[in-house]
Amino acid sequence: MSRIRGKDTSIEKTVRSYLFARGFRFRKNDKRYPGHPDIVLPKYHTIVFVNGCFWHMHEGCESFHMPKSNVEFWTAKLTRNRDRDRWQHEQLRQMGWRVIDVWECELRGDAREARLERLARQIAGGTCVGDGARNDEISHEPPHPNAPCHTIDK
Repeated sequence: MSRIRGKDTSIEKTVRSYLFARGFRFRKNDKRYPGHPDIVLPKYHTIVFVNGCFWHMHEGCESFHMPKSNVEFWTAKLTRNRDRDRWQHEQLRQMGWRVIDVWECELRGDAREARLERLARQIAGGTCVGDGARNDEISHEPPHPNAPCHTIDK
C-alpha cells in the first residue's frame, strides 16, 4: 500500500487541469480544512474531493469490489475510510463550505467530459446538498447512474 498515492493522482490531475483551463483558481490539498481537500475554491466557497471508487467504498459502483482475501481487514479499513469521509464532509458543511464528490468511475470513457462540464456548472452556480438536505433541495436526477445524488444545479 506504500505505493498508493494519497494526492496528485491521475484523476485529480485531470479534474484540476480541466478546471484551471476554464479559469477556476484553487488551492490543492489545503491542510487547514478537515480531510485536506483535493481542491479548494475559496471564491466559490466550494470544496471538491476526487475519490477513487475502491478506497472510498463507492456503493453501487461496478468498480468497487470487496477483496476476497483478508476480508476482515479490508472491511474494517474501507469502512473507516467511508466513515471518515462522511465526518469530514459534515465538518466542512458546518463551516459553510459546499462539498462536491467526483468519483473515479464518473471520469471514465464517454462520461468524462459531461461530468467535468457538470462540475464546472456546479462550482460556478450550483448548489450542493448533503444527506440532511430538505426534500425540496434534492435533485431527483442522480449525477451518475452509480452514484448517490448529492448535488443539483440552479
